[in-house]
Amino acid sequence: MQTNISIAIDGPAGAGKSTIAKMISKEMGIVYLDTGAMYRTVALKAIRDQISTNDRDSLSKMVDNIDIAVNYVDGEQFIYLNGEDVTSKIRTPEISIGASNVAVVPEVRIKMVEVQRQIALKTSVVMDGRDIGTYVLPDAKFKFFLTASVEERALRRYNEQVAKGYKDISLESVKSDIEYRDKNDSSREFAPLSKAQDAIEIDTTSMTIDEVAQKIIGIIKDRT
Repeated sequence: MQTNISIAIDGPAGAGKSTIAKMISKEMGIVYLDTGAMYRTVALKAIRDQISTNDRDSLSKMVDNIDIAVNYVDGEQFIYLNGEDVTSKIRTPEISIGASNVAVVPEVRIKMVEVQRQIALKTSVVMDGRDIGTYVLPDAKFKFFLTASVEERALRRYNEQVAKGYKDISLESVKSDIEYRDKNDSSREFAPLSKAQDAIEIDTTSMTIDEVAQKIIGIIKDRT
């Protein structure tokens, strides 16, 4: 494989992007950057500071003084907020909604994208998000856009939350959150969720995670 390639995986919430990106990272031996975790960390900071995740002015000021760092240990990503490891604190439903909210703020996105691009300059990466192929890494060699029905994505996310021990959730509430995030991500003015013209679209509704990952890996290997 050639030196320093970038793989962009975009799509709506619950399409399987993160899980698949991690599988590709492991099999191909390249860095996985969970960009969503960065926005989740911003949301965590806002909630801790009692700032509404919809308050653009306050978020713009807050992000000027935020330090988000990404480190890797044995291939696993850890994310730090002002020196604190918050990897295990950013996966709650509240943080998920907060991340979608803060991601519409241009100042927040600009700050996060600076970090993401710097990482991509230094090493081969696979990134997943909403606008990786269209905005973050428009020159990425490989671009994929994953989709799935709302019902399937909600079921996946619900099962994921239940497996993590969250009990005060329902499938309907998860579906409602997914629909909210879809609307929020697609309608934001700055770098909205959209499929890059040169991205390969894959509907994962009737596919297993492993099937999707192997299909993507096969495409990459065929073209390198």
